[in-house]
Amino acid sequence: MEVTRKQSSDFSRIFDILEYQREKYPSQHSLNAFDGNEWRGFSIEYIIQQVNSLSCWLIRSGYQKGQTVLLVPVVGKPEWMMLDFACQQCGLIVVPVHPTSSVPEIELIVQETEPKLCITANVELYEKFRKIIQKHGEPVEIFHLDQEGSQKFSFDSVMEPSETELHSLVEMKNSINEHDLVTILYTSGSSGVPKGVMLTHHNIARNIKSILTLLPLEPHHRVLSFLPFSHILERMACYGYMACGVSLYFSQNKESFAHDFKTARPFFCTSVPRVLEKMYDFMQEQLLGKNVVKKKLIRWALEVGKRYKNTERLNVSYSIQLFFARVLVLSRWRKELGGKIRYMVVGAASLRPEIGRLFSAAGIQVLEGYGMTETSPLISMNRYEPGLSRFGTVGPVIPGVEVKIDQPNEEQEGEILVKGANVMQGYFKRPELTHEVFTDGWLRTGDIGKFIDKRFLKITDRKKDIFKTSAGKYIAPQPLQVHFTKSPFIQRCHIIGFQCPFITALIVPHFEILEAWCGQEHIHWTSPQFMVHNIRVRAKLQREIDLLNDELPNVEKVKDFVLCDADWSIDRGELTTTLKPIRQVIEKNYQKEIEKMYAVL
Repeated sequence: MEVTRKQSSDFSRIFDILEYQREKYPSQHSLNAFDGNEWRGFSIEYIIQQVNSLSCWLIRSGYQKGQTVLLVPVVGKPEWMMLDFACQQCGLIVVPVHPTSSVPEIELIVQETEPKLCITANVELYEKFRKIIQKHGEPVEIFHLDQEGSQKFSFDSVMEPSETELHSLVEMKNSINEHDLVTILYTSGSSGVPKGVMLTHHNIARNIKSILTLLPLEPHHRVLSFLPFSHILERMACYGYMACGVSLYFSQNKESFAHDFKTARPFFCTSVPRVLEKMYDFMQEQLLGKNVVKKKLIRWALEVGKRYKNTERLNVSYSIQLFFARVLVLSRWRKELGGKIRYMVVGAASLRPEIGRLFSAAGIQVLEGYGMTETSPLISMNRYEPGLSRFGTVGPVIPGVEVKIDQPNEEQEGEILVKGANVMQGYFKRPELTHEVFTDGWLRTGDIGKFIDKRFLKITDRKKDIFKTSAGKYIAPQPLQVHFTKSPFIQRCHIIGFQCPFITALIVPHFEILEAWCGQEHIHWTSPQFMVHNIRVRAKLQREIDLLNDELPNVEKVKDFVLCDADWSIDRGELTTTLKPIRQVIEKNYQKEIEKMYAVL
């Protein structure tokens, strides 16, 4: 049995995308997951049937429109999308929770949203959330999607709905307005204070429609999803993929990343800078090998790639060099990603321009974009057409969104303000915070930026991160941090100097490359905890910083630094779930080391 078909040439609510795809792109492989030894495809017909059955189960179980449901995925999978759509069809408000969230964060989310249902990815997360929810005291049903264990949520056990239930579901769907709340997404940003972003069907649907014509996707294409499904970028991307009619493949986990790319062979994906940086780092490691010819060849190919420009025509000399650089070196990246990959949209953090150029030179056009949870999420994006993409920027503003630069300085930089149908309704139960971020209908992003050639938006820093030294000089740390990670030996850099006479830095070395260099220099490698204090290692990092300091004005030069023996982590609260550093936490965790750098004053 199924709900009576309704012709859908458009979608105004997110769950309308199901009928939209069935009418326009009736795919047999709409959603795909790796099962055993092969990819298993789910047709749009099957998906709709499952979603309707789940919706009827939710109604039958007594869940009511306007109540909240916690979903705690680790990675995306067809089951999460089906549960998401099912909740939407019943008017339930989905609250995705990052699996890495701390206990205090989860307690706050549970207290504020008062969920009636919680479904986690596995037994471990089930136990974590069960203990927290039980302390809250309100009755909440909790399930998990693991292969076994008590309280496992089984899709197969959901009863097929009756004709009466399906007709009731139609009435329920018809009662849901495009301006109804569809999700609350908790984001702490780099402030560390969790707040729930309220988004309606209209917010997200308009954002999807704004980019459909901008994506180089056709129904026969394959795409791979490997970013966390609890983030708005990947969740919105998955909705968008379905609206494009492409076949969406879900990566299994971090460990299967390479396997999933090689077997799914996607044409397109969304990514974060760290994925590209790791692949670039591999090439840098090869430069420390013993094969002189190989090192020279890789170094030459990388230099050719870094000169790449996204233009319609390349001059003959460069085209010949690029051809051989691709054949001999750069094509390896495409092969590692399945051989079919053509486009990657990168967001969540800034990407070093030279890495974008390198991957584009390798035949994988990297399109950097910009957005935030509060804007559903996209604000701007580079395009795949020549002339509409510029490395080092986040591209032109997407249709339907307005951007203005507030109180620009002499460099025409100022805070980025956004207005459009994609902008959130506000922060859940936080009217004072909502009031703070809106000015005359414009959302204050907290990001500092400017327009290049009146078209391409460039993010230069976070407003609250800019600081003044004791000499009265303003310092924008983000560009400096990106500048110092140009060194292959520096994985992360954190610039310090608020109300201090000079700039210092916390440096996380790239330990794999550092270990390879130590082997080359006959330095006995033990462990990062000891190597960061090694005199020769520190001298090497000093030389790297000195070279990069030479390119900066005196006020921005790093005068001293601390080598951290481990990367910053989400678990210690030093990174957001999108891997953005949280300044206050990092500086608190390294307070003693920072004080030593300024102790001589």
